Amino acid sequence: MTTVETLEGPVLVEDLGPTLVHEHFFVKNPELEANYPNPDWDEEAMVEKAVNTLAALYDRGIRTFVDLTVMGLGRYIPRIQRIAAQTDVNIIAATGFYTAKDLPMFFHNNGPGLMIDGPEPLVKMFIDDLTVGIADTGVKAAVLKVVTDTPGITPDVERVMNAAAIAHQETGATIMTHTNAALKTGLLQQEFFKKAGVPLENVVIGHCGDSTDIGYLRTLMDNGSTIGLDRFGLENLLVDTKRTEIVAELCKLGYAEKLTISHDAPLFTVNRSAAWRASTVPNWNNTNISDNVIPALRELGVDDDTVHQIMVTNPARILAGTKAAQ
Repeated sequence: MTTVETLEGPVLVEDLGPTLVHEHFFVKNPELEANYPNPDWDEEAMVEKAVNTLAALYDRGIRTFVDLTVMGLGRYIPRIQRIAAQTDVNIIAATGFYTAKDLPMFFHNNGPGLMIDGPEPLVKMFIDDLTVGIADTGVKAAVLKVVTDTPGITPDVERVMNAAAIAHQETGATIMTHTNAALKTGLLQQEFFKKAGVPLENVVIGHCGDSTDIGYLRTLMDNGSTIGLDRFGLENLLVDTKRTEIVAELCKLGYAEKLTISHDAPLFTVNRSAAWRASTVPNWNNTNISDNVIPALRELGVDDDTVHQIMVTNPARILAGTKAAQ
């Protein structure tokens, strides 16, 4: 029987249920906030907000929440453990490093051919997170996360992606990505991972929902990857009506088995104020898909079996990784 690691331990893949595959609880910058406290952050209030949000999601039928908050985004598992202890929703953690350009100085000093010559530290970090546990929490990550944005595959981004490829080959964990859809960086990721020996079926190209270029999206899927239409509510980039139409069109074209939908919506982010979010992207929240997107998809002719494929079957396959085939 195939299981998937969650904050509360392994869960049978068939028990994951409807899943939001690309979300965040809290995006933080600990050093910045320690020196310049963010007025929007209140630890206890935010934990309570997360618990209440998960309760609302559970009431709407969501059973699994994938938190793709990794190093570079302020991942702190003990805080998420507090949330997990108060919810019936499965929470899944990720490993990886979020950087669009440069790694911290530690990685410029430590690694192959550097001042402190030795193995690539990112490889051990990622594999340990997946197989041993994150720090001393005992919580194991289930997926890998990488980023390729405006700068492209910089030397440091290449280190992260190469470490993720090695970790995938060692563990079978799926690689989930952040892309710049306008620049079609998903194609760069596919080229890199194919050369690195990662089957593209094991790479989910994220943030594809920011694009209306059906040809680009079809190419990514025809190459083997599942795509993430995973920013519903972030309407400053693309309105939800158009995002929904793209999902429906891809379903009609026969790509339902290659689609996931989500929000990429943190309950708190140090990078965007609560006031900005309220005024600019009021629907960028974790219940938007349940309340608005799925009803809109049904109106566009997407039937219940297809919704189940996108919300249950595809996420389960992704989260199981290659373990399901072993």
